[in-house]
Order: sequence, then C-alpha cells, then structure tokens
Amino acid sequence: MTLLRFGPDALHVSRFAVSPLAETLSELTRLRQTRAGVLAGRLDEDPFVRGLVDLVTATKYLPDFVAIPPGRDLADELAAMRRIGDAEARATLVEAHRFAWASDGLAWADVTGITGRAADFLAECWTRFVEPDWTRRRAIMERDIHHRAGVIAVSGWRHALDGMAPDVEWAGHDAIRFSTQTYPDRHIGSDGLTFVPHTGMSGRWICETPTRIAFVYPAKGALADHSLGDAGVARLLGLGRARVVAEVRMPATPSQLAAVLGVSLGTVSAHLAALRAADVVTARRSGRAVYYELTPVGEELARLVTRH
Repeated sequence: MTLLRFGPDALHVSRFAVSPLAETLSELTRLRQTRAGVLAGRLDEDPFVRGLVDLVTATKYLPDFVAIPPGRDLADELAAMRRIGDAEARATLVEAHRFAWASDGLAWADVTGITGRAADFLAECWTRFVEPDWTRRRAIMERDIHHRAGVIAVSGWRHALDGMAPDVEWAGHDAIRFSTQTYPDRHIGSDGLTFVPHTGMSGRWICETPTRIAFVYPAKGALADHSLGDAGVARLLGLGRARVVAEVRMPATPSQLAAVLGVSLGTVSAHLAALRAADVVTARRSGRAVYYELTPVGEELARLVTRH
C-alpha cells in the first residue's frame, strides 16, 4: 500500500484549499469518459492534445507537470507548470505511460515546449468548460471544506478522512493510507499536506513539488442527488423547498445553496425563512457566515423527499 507519512508537526500545519487546475483536470476526465463528443474537434486537430488527454485520463500516475499543488489562482498554477523543462516533462510522461491502461505511446510528446502547450490547452478547458460553472463548483467544494473543518474541530483529523475516497484511512498515528497499490510512500514535511476537493464523480491523486504535497479528492456532496423520491411530499412542500431540504442534508449558506441549485439568493432566502418557521431547518453562525442545517424534523422530511 502507499502511505502519506507525516513528519513532526506536519499535520498541525496541513490545510484545505481550492484549485482551479485540479478542477479542470477533474472536468477533463469527466468529459473524456462521458461526453467525448464535445472534445472531438479539438482532439482531431492536434495530435499533442489528443495524446495528452488520452494519457492523463487513463493512467494511475499523472504526469507531475499537470499535478501541480494549488496556487493563488489558475494563472499561478499554470505558471508553475510552464516553468518545468522538456527533459523533466518527458521523464514524467514516461512514468505516467508505465501506469496507463490505455495509451498509443508517446510519439505525440516529441515536441518543444511540452508544458507550455499543455498549459495553453488546460487554460482553454478552464475557459470553456469550468469557468462558466465555477460559482456552483466552488460552493460545493467550500461546503466540503467547511464540513471537514468542523469534524476536525470536534473529533480530530482522523475522522475528517471519513468518506474522502475509497481505501483512504489512517494507518497508525502518523500516516494516511492513500492507496492499496504499491507506490513509493510520500513524506509530508514542515509545509504540511494540502487537501484539495474537486467536484468530479470520482478520482484522487497526489500533486507534488520538492517542498509541497497536495492530496486531491472528490468533494462530499459533489454527487448530491437532487431528484425527489416521494412526489406527493415534494408537491405538498413545494418543489423549490423540497430541493432546499434535500440539499441542506449537508449544511450550507444561502449563497452556496443559490449557486448549487441555480436559483436567486432571494428565492433561497424565502424558502429558508419558511422552512425555519416550520422548524425544518435551523441557522448557526460560523465566523461571518450563517449556515443552515436540518433539525430532527427536517431530517425526517429529507428522508421522505429523497426516498426512491
């Protein structure tokens, strides 16, 4: 198995962060697996892009130059990618190819400026597929981070890993099991480990530089099922309020709910006010934000409206 081993005090400085680049990679994988047609023209016109996409969406070991720890923003992350030279990039492509379950070789990588071309393509994917939906995606990721931070405050880091990804769990007092596959262990130093959620259906990976390591994982709530099981209860409650009840199974702010559900903040606020008056939801302040969560009555109602 593969372990992430923490040095002295490394866990105390570990943190959560959002990464536009990780989210772009997640979306690229989803598109390749479920909606390949939207990429078809781009892949057909550029052998480099086709080879890169085929490799990064079908390997257990991402090339290091696309697995960049989170920066200030996408431009910062892509700048870090561009600083990696061709020789280093080719070496990590060879390693990624060793662990690929589907690839036609690396002839496409026999070009100059590998990381610059990769960064240009990922910037294009961000603009086309991720940025228009970034508000909703970020709301999902921030809710996951808030949830896990609350678990850490009450129960410690060990329980913050619950449901993070299959096979991910504590191994002893100073290590996290990252995978059941046998890869080299990673040693977490004084910069700690950065946990990075993404909104994809699945997938986890390590991002690494000489001094920083990040662990990317699927956000809790990314697969939230907004379909409503008991149509009668949903009609009685009202479709809008029923969707809010289903979504607040994981605590959220009004603005996060508006982003995730695709409605106005005013609409969400009105639904929350009615649900709070009926003792279905309750509000609590966390810093400057107000989070809504289900009461015991709300939990019973949520089970009805989400039952299939």
